[in-house]
Amino acid sequence: MIPMLSSKFIHRTLLAMLVWMTSLCAVQADDWPNWNGSNHDGISRETGFADAWPKDGLPIEWTLEIGTGFSSMSAAGERLFAMGHKDGEETVWCLNRRTGQVLWTHRYPGELIPNLHEGGPCATPTVDGDRVYTVGKEGQLFCLNMADGKVLWEKMLQQDLEVKLPEWGFSSSPRILGNQLILECGRVVSFDKSDGVKLWQTELHEAGYGSAAVFEYGGKTLIATLDCDGLRIVDSADGTHVAFAEWKSPYRTNATTPIIVGDQIFVSTGYKIGCGLFRLQSDSLELVYKNTEMRNHFNNSILLDGHLYGFDGDAHLGRLVTLACIDFTTGKLTWKQRGLGCGSVLIADGKLLVLTEDGTLVLAKASPDAYVELARSAFLEGRCWTAPILSDGWVYGRNAAGKLVCVTLPKTHDVQ
Repeated sequence: MIPMLSSKFIHRTLLAMLVWMTSLCAVQADDWPNWNGSNHDGISRETGFADAWPKDGLPIEWTLEIGTGFSSMSAAGERLFAMGHKDGEETVWCLNRRTGQVLWTHRYPGELIPNLHEGGPCATPTVDGDRVYTVGKEGQLFCLNMADGKVLWEKMLQQDLEVKLPEWGFSSSPRILGNQLILECGRVVSFDKSDGVKLWQTELHEAGYGSAAVFEYGGKTLIATLDCDGLRIVDSADGTHVAFAEWKSPYRTNATTPIIVGDQIFVSTGYKIGCGLFRLQSDSLELVYKNTEMRNHFNNSILLDGHLYGFDGDAHLGRLVTLACIDFTTGKLTWKQRGLGCGSVLIADGKLLVLTEDGTLVLAKASPDAYVELARSAFLEGRCWTAPILSDGWVYGRNAAGKLVCVTLPKTHDVQ
């Protein structure tokens, strides 16, 4: 005789099975549509990754040669966007992120500008709705249709803004704010993202190589940028000046994006300048601390639970560069680790995902107590200064020569 089961029992059983199945697929897909990820902080919200990796390394899904450059990638839906330079042209690539299949390309003439490095584009494509925004090495700003790569509007920043070509080319990644596209490029400038009409621009200054950060203060939406003159705060509504603090480096190499918590703004620079925390006080910036515990040459530190994780030191002294952790509020160093070169870091599932300068992918605990490595795998080779991205459990990374690689991170139930 088959026992009769109550509808309540069946419902509870089905619910338990659903919870169990969900736990097996705990990694939640997360787009990475622009520089520093969907929340502009270098942190993926995906979870459920294993702390151990296969002994023979992470499985490579696909590779593609995209051309010389240092721009990072962006991912939205089933598409991946990247940039590179080859034979006098820059190329914007749109790929199927699961297979690496080329869906379309947009090519245009461009100089390599290999100034003390391989050269090539440095700004990361920005995806917003059905459009992709890109900035080339010489300031070629494009708005492209995501479906087919058709140019919807374009600007030449040098001519349109009457700014000079920065020594290492234009590197600011487009930041979308409402209907605005904001760049730091010798001026802080806002374009209407729909048609490219210039909404406002600031006075000229020495261009930096980082991107704009957006924050709320005093009932207004403000923009913070670190150019090669200093930390600049402007009103997003019309670009009017709010505050400024001088912050210069010996070789005009300020290249990071400000990190903001409330009214506190963190900046960092290489060449023995170090880091500083400022507090915005109405129309002035008060220096809270300045030290040399975190000297980010070009890749940003990442802030998690009150601590910053980043690479301290200059790229040309790679053997001396350390991965370091400092307290955001005090600037106090809590630990440092050598042997990774001048690499990059992102955070996922409460762990550090590090790409070393020589192309090894490393998993470590994101803890202020100590550096604890959990796993490592071969990933790339050659010079690897570009920060990788993580989307839907897949890691995408590229080297300076233009090799783009996709690997899968194992989930908790995949590794016994």
